[in-house]
Amino acid sequence: MNTRIDPKSMGDADLAAHLAEVAGRILLNIRASGLFEAKALGKAGDQTANQFLIHALREMRGTDGILSEEEKDNLARLDQSRVWIVDPVDGTREYGEERADWAVHVGLAIDGQPAIGAVALPGLDLAGTGQGTVLRSDRLRPIPPAPEKLRIVVSRTRPAAEAVAVAKCLDAELVPMGSAGAKAMAVILDQADIYLHSGGQYEWDSMAPVAVAQAHGLHCSRIDGSPLIYNQRDVYLPDLLICRKEHAGTVLEMIAAASFTRG
Repeated sequence: MNTRIDPKSMGDADLAAHLAEVAGRILLNIRASGLFEAKALGKAGDQTANQFLIHALREMRGTDGILSEEEKDNLARLDQSRVWIVDPVDGTREYGEERADWAVHVGLAIDGQPAIGAVALPGLDLAGTGQGTVLRSDRLRPIPPAPEKLRIVVSRTRPAAEAVAVAKCLDAELVPMGSAGAKAMAVILDQADIYLHSGGQYEWDSMAPVAVAQAHGLHCSRIDGSPLIYNQRDVYLPDLLICRKEHAGTVLEMIAAASFTRG
């Protein structure tokens, strides 16, 4: 018999991780049903996972604001200090294609700062438990030193010109990957060393991953070096850089020198 979770007994980090992990399981079950073709599968997964996350957050944190890719924006969140920012399926194409490089993002911004984050990678079962992997801002993994030949993770369909240019300057390897969350977590999981994106994103694409990456001691910023601020009226946040801190200065200088920085 399942026991209802007491919201008063669960901290924000545990809640974020629990919701991301459960949403990931829901999405895997929908995919395993075999009822949907690729495009319809993405839509069904997005809508179902979003309903779960929104209802759970309203039940567990009813006084907080919510911003979700799949939910009509309620601008009352602008007057709230605590706002949950979620992406039910980050990498809908990859999810629909039954790839592993997609994610579920659940994050909490406090006064515009990425305070708490959980990124579930349901298709990446590192522990061999069949439960996927959840990276959290409160449970840190050791990040090994960078290899001699750096790796820059890029979109598998539209690699950013900035990333390609920086890779050429650094003689770095390009690593194609799907969702933004998977790419950001690749730096923590030692699958890449730099994630440089400039092709356009929204707050839900990066908030939870940035919270996790910052907690792990990584550099996170816009590609002009300015901070990433969340819970804004305009939720378009077009670019970001996530990397080890020792690489940040060099990469930002290369971007600036190439006159790539966008507003």
